[in-house]
Amino acid sequence: MPRFDSGSAFARLLDWERGGHCSIRPTGRGKWETSRQYLDDTLVLATTFQGSRGEVRLVDCLLMPHDGPGDRGAAGPHILRVLEGVRGTVELELQVAIRFDYGAVRPWIRRHDQRLYSAIGGNDGLVVWCEQELVEESTHDLVGRVTVQAGDRVHLSLAYASPESLESGPGEPKAAELDRRLKRTIRLWRTWVGGLSLSDETEVGLRRSATALKALTYAPTGAIVAAPTTSLPEVVGGPRNWDYRYAWVRDSSFSSRAFAEVGSDEEADAFRRFIMRSAAGHAEELQVVYGVEGERRLQAWTLDALEGYRGSTPVMIGNQAGAQLQLDAYGEVVNLSYRWHRRGHSPSDDEWRFLVSLIDQAAKRWSEPDNGIWEWPGKPQHFVHSKVMCWAALERGIRLADECMRRAPTRRWAKVRDQIRRAVERRGYDRKRGTFVQCFDRPELDASLLLLPTVEFVDWEDPRMLGTVAAVREELSAGEGLLYRYRRRDGVGGREGAFLCCSFWLAECLARCGQLQEAHDLYEKAVARGNDLGLFSEELDPRTGELLGNFPQGLTHLGHIDAAVALAEARSDL
Repeated sequence: MPRFDSGSAFARLLDWERGGHCSIRPTGRGKWETSRQYLDDTLVLATTFQGSRGEVRLVDCLLMPHDGPGDRGAAGPHILRVLEGVRGTVELELQVAIRFDYGAVRPWIRRHDQRLYSAIGGNDGLVVWCEQELVEESTHDLVGRVTVQAGDRVHLSLAYASPESLESGPGEPKAAELDRRLKRTIRLWRTWVGGLSLSDETEVGLRRSATALKALTYAPTGAIVAAPTTSLPEVVGGPRNWDYRYAWVRDSSFSSRAFAEVGSDEEADAFRRFIMRSAAGHAEELQVVYGVEGERRLQAWTLDALEGYRGSTPVMIGNQAGAQLQLDAYGEVVNLSYRWHRRGHSPSDDEWRFLVSLIDQAAKRWSEPDNGIWEWPGKPQHFVHSKVMCWAALERGIRLADECMRRAPTRRWAKVRDQIRRAVERRGYDRKRGTFVQCFDRPELDASLLLLPTVEFVDWEDPRMLGTVAAVREELSAGEGLLYRYRRRDGVGGREGAFLCCSFWLAECLARCGQLQEAHDLYEKAVARGNDLGLFSEELDPRTGELLGNFPQGLTHLGHIDAAVALAEARSDL
């Protein structure tokens, strides 16, 4: 806290011994059965421990912001953990091992009251309060034991605070106030979910994906991060470890589309405005990735002191993808504005000038090689998906100019648009095999080709698209409905897992082209790849089914939404 990309306080995922943790667990001998679920239509987690002598439920959540006067020194992000006795008697051990700055800093802990502590290190601070008295150990940990009987409630509060705000001591929270904020958090989640437009056929699964995407949104700016974690590996023990706690133009554009499909216009538009601000209104300033408050300089370094998730190194902080040329970003931003216009909101004068500059850049640079949708780490290539997205920028720009009666060089745009189409159809399509290909003049395939109909470059039922779908299913198959994003070597060591979002893209394609039963079967297989809470990873090991990559992955969840909507619409057309 306080941001997605802030240094961690609890990073046990990346180092079991040094990362820091906040753990609550039953003590004593005997077998404990554990289960967990989110409370309906919320991201409030309930974990149940059942033993021979009792049962207790642990409720965890990030509290929604205050709607009234906040506690002194605790007005920032606030984690609440509540133990609720269900039956019998259960003794539990509590341990708060704070390690700021990715495990590098053991905090200065000060006791302000019998149950109230502050922890400070560098520019980080937490206020820790528990109804059960905690004791500071020599390791700078706060520990305690609590006995919970049926009907008991024990609160553990962890609130972010800046160190300077704690100089005069934090205020002590009240259990009743914490319970009130917990109820309010539950109510606000359910109110938001209740406002979504979900069909009966898609409602259950989409609620979870929609709330996951909502949780990946940095509310102060509207930025949507790709995932809330860093360095969870694509293959355990391998080097493919990245920091995804930033806002990619592409992923966030996909998220905006998904939000719009489920009726959440506010979130759908927030990112559009974030990009315009972050790019300073000039296409030349557009990056492919930003910090959650619009930061442009995202330096990357490794944390050699951390052992990595199950020994997977390096542990990466920051991301240098912003230095890459990814031409599809132009089309994604223009698409955002076009979809917003089709929902009844035409661009303002300032927004139109920005869009014109974006479209002009697409017209100017489309013929250059780039790093593409997958951030190709090697020499830039002429990726077909990137070319098509430049085509989309021009096509949507022409439509916007016509429909909004705006002045624009549409004749020049149309000439370049048609030039791009001819190039893609000549150099990006293999006539012998009947399939679009990953790059100009090369035979390899890419799962991103499944996205071509989403911008209307080709119809879902066009024979060329049907051939592409069939070829991708065959040549990129990882078995059991899973797909690799590509098979071509990209210069990064280690192998990849299957990309789950690609399975949802394939399911959408099949649904849109009338292969409804196959689409349904593939969709169900992909949904079953989520964890017990309905959350999806970036990748999976096709041999073991193990979840891989940063988690939960926004791209997979929005692919889930798009596929579910496609299936529902296809059924309604029968």
